[in-house]
Amino acid sequence: MNTRSIKQRARLEYEEYIMEIKIRFAKEKDYNQVEKIMKQVQEMHTEWRPDVYKNVEVVLPFDMYMDYVDNQEFIVATLDNKEVVGTLKYSTRNISGGPMVDRKVMFIDSMGVDEHYRGQGIGRKLFAFARNICEEQDCDGLELQVNAKNAAAKKMYEKYGFTEKSVNMELLNWRDK
Repeated sequence: MNTRSIKQRARLEYEEYIMEIKIRFAKEKDYNQVEKIMKQVQEMHTEWRPDVYKNVEVVLPFDMYMDYVDNQEFIVATLDNKEVVGTLKYSTRNISGGPMVDRKVMFIDSMGVDEHYRGQGIGRKLFAFARNICEEQDCDGLELQVNAKNAAAKKMYEKYGFTEKSVNMELLNWRDK
C-alpha cells in the first residue's frame, strides 16, 4: 500500500470516527434537506440526458413526499442526527399472474447522497437499511434502475451484489432513420 492510500484511508477512518451517520425513516422536518439532495440528483440526470430530464423548481413536491413519509417508504441518512446527507425512496411491488413467477419485490425508486459526502459509505448504509426492510417484509428480491451514464452508482450497486436483469434500449430520432 502506498503512502497516499494509507493517508486517504486514515483520513476516511478519522472522518468516519468523528461523523456519526444514522439511518432512519424520513420525517416531515427533513423535507428541505431531502429536496436539496433530490435536486443534486436531478441536475446529474439533466446533464447526462437533457433530452429526457429537465431542470425543475421542485423535484419532489411536498405532498408527494409526505405520502412517502406516511407510508414509511422514504429513508434518510443523517449526520449526527441533524443534517440529512443521503436519501432512499423505495416501494414494494407484488408481481403475479401471467407468465411471471409470483414474487414480492422491493424496488429502490431513488437513491442519492449529498455531493459533499459521496464516497464515505453513506450509500452502503442506506442500502443495508433497505435490505433489512426487504427481509422484514419477506420480499423475494431487491431491484433498482440506474442511469447508463452513472458509472459510479453502477459500480457501487455491483459491489453490493446487484447483477444486470435487463437492459432498456431506445431509438432516438427514429423518424430520421
